[in-house]
Amino acid sequence: MNILIADAIAPAAVDALKAEPEFNVIVSNANEYRKHLAGAEAVLIRSAVKMTGDEFALAPKLRVVGRAGVGVDNVDCAAATARGVVVMNTPGGNAVAVAEHTLAFILSLARSVPGASASTKAGKWEKQKFLGNELAGKTLGIVGFGNVGRQVARRAKPFGMEIVAHDPYVSSDAAKDADVELLDIDELYACADYITLHLALKPETRKLVRAESIAKMKDGVRIVNCARGELIDSQALNDALASGKVAGAALDVFETEPPGESESPLLARETVVATPHIGGSTAEAQEKVGIRIAKQVRDFLKDGVVLSAVNMPSVSAEQYGKLKPFLELAERLGSFAAQTTQGRPVRLKITYSGNFGESDSALIRNAALSGVLNRFLSQKANLINAAQIARERAFGVTDVRRGRTHFSDSIALSLKTEEGARTVEGTVFPDGSPRLLSTDGIYVETRLDGHLVYVTNEDVPGVIGRVGTILGDNGINIADFALGRGEAPETGKAANAVAVVLTDQPLPAAVLEQLYATRAVTFAKAIEL
Repeated sequence: MNILIADAIAPAAVDALKAEPEFNVIVSNANEYRKHLAGAEAVLIRSAVKMTGDEFALAPKLRVVGRAGVGVDNVDCAAATARGVVVMNTPGGNAVAVAEHTLAFILSLARSVPGASASTKAGKWEKQKFLGNELAGKTLGIVGFGNVGRQVARRAKPFGMEIVAHDPYVSSDAAKDADVELLDIDELYACADYITLHLALKPETRKLVRAESIAKMKDGVRIVNCARGELIDSQALNDALASGKVAGAALDVFETEPPGESESPLLARETVVATPHIGGSTAEAQEKVGIRIAKQVRDFLKDGVVLSAVNMPSVSAEQYGKLKPFLELAERLGSFAAQTTQGRPVRLKITYSGNFGESDSALIRNAALSGVLNRFLSQKANLINAAQIARERAFGVTDVRRGRTHFSDSIALSLKTEEGARTVEGTVFPDGSPRLLSTDGIYVETRLDGHLVYVTNEDVPGVIGRVGTILGDNGINIADFALGRGEAPETGKAANAVAVVLTDQPLPAAVLEQLYATRAVTFAKAIEL
């Protein structure tokens, strides 16, 4: 397996990957990595390398992109999902480093440390010019109360600051546990002496700090940004600094990096402290996120474990171990249903019985979809992109939960096509093998593996014997023969019956035609799983 390290990551992370005998680790850089993409199954990056649709097109074998850090705005996640590539990051790995940098910024703004240092080095002694402000008693507004925001709050408390926060995705209980008051964003603007941003870049957060929001802030507010440059409208911030509405700003990130012309006026101001996107750049943080992403990529490639994925549900190694047989079951049920129906697929209904959580259901849904879609499409569907492919083709999916059946955990799929429908149900046996339990309500238990022949017929004498004879006459060895039959629709009429035959070799088309020609056989299909 070719593992491409396209960006500078910790040497210990490189060593962890090189320790795997099956990995061929290619260490490259931001200027040359593209020439290695063709054979890469994994790419590890930081912030210097971009993975856009063009790069994904150059990497047909790619399975995973690992970002050593939290931000993935340098990865086209939609393009990754469309190609079935999982994108992982390392949230929280550099939270302490960014939080400490944020506090350094706040202290620098309060005491004019950079300006006072430059003045003193220039031979001046401007004590009155650099009269500072104490942090004690001031209000710090944290916008985004995730890993970094919580670390900032923890470090600001000992300075005697009052902490308020805004985050629509954090519960009041979580904020209360951190001794932080949650406020609406406008309330935070109105009371905060310092505002620090710790948000992901999304359409709704782009230029969150702009003229309209600055107008709602206290006069003399100080703004810190160690998250993403695009969160701030640089022109609006520059205007506010010029008017004195904003007393100071500390920026580690910019809309264009290195900063472009639009941000040059900001950098010329004495009231602005700037650093070159180094908030998470400590030796400890870089080693931590590097080793973490290396292990995540290793575990995904070797065992299928998905942690901290941004484009699919994440599962721990323990969860994945329990779930893996059911993912295999769902995919094979989907494939079985698709191979035994005709016509364009329209809708899939998935019924869960047992203790499946929401993340379990999402993965099982994608597994079932991939089993169905891969029988109809040339584009490869998998756990990452199956739902997206289904949406693009207006293929409906619904989920239903029901109480336990006589099996502790089972999955039922109902596939509707333009020409018919098929319902199949299965479970996982104690040995981990996926088993078919029923088809269209008729109990028939067999393995979901290898070469199968699916036959439906009227329940009359001689059919089973004839099927066996045809297979035997054509040199097809039978490994297993499972039978089931339904209730007779009304008195005097034959019931419907089902046979699923496991064979040692694929069934030739000519043999299938002989089965179809057998009296009372209503359907016959060769299935490959």
